[in-house]
Amino acid sequence: MSQGMAVAVPKKASHKVPLRRQFKAARGLLLMFIPGFLLILLFNYGPMYGLQIAFKDFKIMRGIWGSNWVGFEHFQRFFTSPVVLRVLKNTIEISLMRLVFGFPAPIILALLINELRDGFFKRFAQTVSYLPHFISWVIIAALVRALLSPSTGVVNAAIKALGFQPIYFLVSTTWFRPVLILSAIWKEVGWGSVLYLAALSSVDPTLYEAAIVDGATRIQRMRHISLPTIAPVMSIVLILNMGGILDAGFDQIFNMYNTNVFEVADIIDTYVYRAGLISYEYSFASAVGLFKSLVGLIMVLSTNAIVRRLDRGSALW
Repeated sequence: MSQGMAVAVPKKASHKVPLRRQFKAARGLLLMFIPGFLLILLFNYGPMYGLQIAFKDFKIMRGIWGSNWVGFEHFQRFFTSPVVLRVLKNTIEISLMRLVFGFPAPIILALLINELRDGFFKRFAQTVSYLPHFISWVIIAALVRALLSPSTGVVNAAIKALGFQPIYFLVSTTWFRPVLILSAIWKEVGWGSVLYLAALSSVDPTLYEAAIVDGATRIQRMRHISLPTIAPVMSIVLILNMGGILDAGFDQIFNMYNTNVFEVADIIDTYVYRAGLISYEYSFASAVGLFKSLVGLIMVLSTNAIVRRLDRGSALW
């Protein structure tokens, strides 16, 4: 055989498993998947059928199909409303404050808990930190009112003991937002740290031991070992949080605000609540809610694209 002749190499026979056999082999997993799939289909995608009322003059007696089509009339009304600038401004400002102060808080807490060496105290600190997550905002709002009461509250009692005048925190346009942000961080910081602690648990302990031998301080170990480990999780959480940039926390604000702080506390969700459930303007409320959802979708796509360009492995897709 001459050297110039190519030797034909027989191709390996492909052993592709038939789709039917794959389903049969994974039938146990598929059975567990079905309830969650149906739940999402029913409660997340099913209601999207009703979004068309945002483009109609919806009347309950006529139903969705019987109501008149008005196109973008409700959207035009929202963008020309005299309160739209105030509502959008408050929503964006509160959301950004929650992101700027609330996003790093669970990261810092996770790093601090990870540095604890006493197993019992570490578990105790973690449990105590995420318990507030399970408390309703109705109860927390009542606790905040009791603590900040100008007459009987512990905080104002301390302020008066120092010789200062009591502060009306929940009716002050200056103090309401700081109270809002701090109470939100207190409630969710522990629960948010669970993801980061799970990521930190995968770090090889020998890395920390080697760093200690090399003379690295706790701060240096956090910076060069812990933070790079949780960086992909931080990126994913940031992308998801950007999707809720117009979600300033309806449950919290609804239970804590009042007419005295409307100027700084009225957000899109409270505006939609008043329009849809108090004034019965279902079509208008749906249009505003649809606008909010579209902005969230754009923010998620944009943030994910930016993260993918910086570090492809940290993006959602």
